[in-house]
Amino acid sequence: MATLYRCSTPTDWLCPCGRVARALRRDGIRFDSVAVGQRRSRRPEVEALSGQRRVPVLVLEGEVICDSRRIVEHLEYRRSVAPSE
Repeated sequence: MATLYRCSTPTDWLCPCGRVARALRRDGIRFDSVAVGQRRSRRPEVEALSGQRRVPVLVLEGEVICDSRRIVEHLEYRRSVAPSE
């Protein structure tokens, strides 16, 4: 199970956080979504995990990954090395 810390935008089509959520669903990865405050000053849980206040932040198998581009690249890599069934 993964945890996605994201903005509170109500749709997955308007922000980088939604891009990550769509990629997780595409890959069949179950995840909890944690909406954090819009103001960066009110994101202590994100800062504690990643050392910065920007979202999205994904925690996947104990690994903390920041930045939507890096997260999507990581998911694509996992998909490419996954054993085919």
